[in-house]
Amino acid sequence: MEGHLCKDHVHIYIAIPPKYSVAQVVGFMKGKSAIHIAREVQGRARGYSGQSFWARGYFVSTVGRDEKVIREYIRKQEQEDKRIEQLKFRL
Repeated sequence: MEGHLCKDHVHIYIAIPPKYSVAQVVGFMKGKSAIHIAREVQGRARGYSGQSFWARGYFVSTVGRDEKVIREYIRKQEQEDKRIEQLKFRL
């Protein structure tokens, strides 16, 4: 429903039907995207067999009534990352 790709992490806002667990959906998305990236972007024939592309963990939270706030946060994430990075240079 909403997403943003940064150089070292991804923010996505999705709706998961109750019949699927969060772990199932995250595992599916990580697996399929790693295979796609390996084949289409890196030109590998077999994906990441024996290796890993994504980090082991993930963070999940429910949205509830703050949907607009969450969507805005995702949209502005790259700008915020750049702002924080610039602050490091000033210190």
